[in-house]
Amino acid sequence: MTIGSLEPAPAAEGKALRKGKRVADEREPLLPSRREEDAAGFDEFNGASFAGAVFNLSTTIVGAGIMALPATMKVLGLVPGVVMIVVVALLTDASIDMLISSSRAGKAVTYGGVVGDAFGRVGRVLLQACVLINNVGVLIVYMIIIGDVLSGTSSSGEHHSGILEGWFGVHWWNGRFFVLMVTTLAVFSPLACFKRVDSLSYSSALSVALAVVFVVITAGIAVVKFIGGGIQMPKLFPDVTDTASIWNLFTVVPVLVTAYICHYNVHSIDNELEDSTQIRPIVRTSLTLCTTVYIATSFFAFLLFGDGTLDDVLANFDSNLGIPYSSFLNDVVRVSYAAHLMLVFPIVFFALRVNVDGLFFPFSQPLSSDNRRFALITVVLIALIFCGANFIPSIWDAFQFTGATAAVAIGFIFPAAITLRDPHCIATKWKKILSVFMIILAVFSNAIAIYSDAYSMFHKSSESSFNLGTLL
Repeated sequence: MTIGSLEPAPAAEGKALRKGKRVADEREPLLPSRREEDAAGFDEFNGASFAGAVFNLSTTIVGAGIMALPATMKVLGLVPGVVMIVVVALLTDASIDMLISSSRAGKAVTYGGVVGDAFGRVGRVLLQACVLINNVGVLIVYMIIIGDVLSGTSSSGEHHSGILEGWFGVHWWNGRFFVLMVTTLAVFSPLACFKRVDSLSYSSALSVALAVVFVVITAGIAVVKFIGGGIQMPKLFPDVTDTASIWNLFTVVPVLVTAYICHYNVHSIDNELEDSTQIRPIVRTSLTLCTTVYIATSFFAFLLFGDGTLDDVLANFDSNLGIPYSSFLNDVVRVSYAAHLMLVFPIVFFALRVNVDGLFFPFSQPLSSDNRRFALITVVLIALIFCGANFIPSIWDAFQFTGATAAVAIGFIFPAAITLRDPHCIATKWKKILSVFMIILAVFSNAIAIYSDAYSMFHKSSESSFNLGTLL
């Protein structure tokens, strides 16, 4: 069953049509437009609000990556770190603007449609496959993190207690499998049943609020300790002493480049707006909001933990913070983060389902018009993600490689390639130069990510072999 009224509504006469858009035909892998829903007898929908669209796009951006950004400050220093965050935000704005301009010129209403307009069916399928790989990987990682935070995790023979274990002790009902099953049935499944992305605006607003809670708590602790002399001002610039330290600077590039990936949801949000000219202000407002959250998180977390900032700063909140109520604040941060990811899940899942439908059912009627297909895709994808998070321990390692490749392709390579192809002759010389730079940056970032992940896995494997040999 899906959420939403199916009672017939009287046809709206004289209603203003959305500006600059064509109606999606059955070949488009997207939900029907607002006009189609009116004609089909769906409940009256007057278009998504500006604020709701901002929250949905912001939630798409601010996922688990927020916890990795403080570590980039440890490598780059505060000044270059902040500058890089702003630069990537500007590049993301440019890449989304390229998508929107190409969409308008080709009268396409989906990301796949824009790519298909420039590169044909092969290009569209490749884009949808990238969204499938990226989003499935992201959602599995989210579920793994939620399980780690709530039920604990074990690595290298050491067990880290989860929040529920810490509060109530070890019981069958706060074990990883049961907690994730309850979360899937009680949170993910109901939110995944919405047919409009605008229906998720309230959960997205709460998700952004929870991210702000993390920033406020981190800032408060850092300021209190700084005033009390418990911490010192962190370094402003990187320490470059040899070739290894120079190479180390480039290892943060993949984290920064993938921090703003949201392109797969831009068209879904745009299609539900009453006035499509609002999409550019919405994108810029979302990027400004997320950049503010990213900079504040990175600054205060690095100020608080200094050179002890871990790759995942959430792990720093698993120890004594050196202030009163430290344990309570640690739990608040971890609970708010787990809840934040639970509410990010449906917005990423929405784009995943739309693109899976376009990939496997490209010539079917719009997805929201077929309840059986809608339910089938939803159930299969949720089951796949749940099984991947619970029963395939090595799946995270696999997605470290495929995820990095798919993310940079979605965020930079495809928009830049469309601009360079320029099927409608609308691209300026500056945009084409910028497109070349984006592709070079994306390829470079992906190469570093793959090399770093391969090196880490090989190094870990070598250490395990050495330890095993020593024991034998």
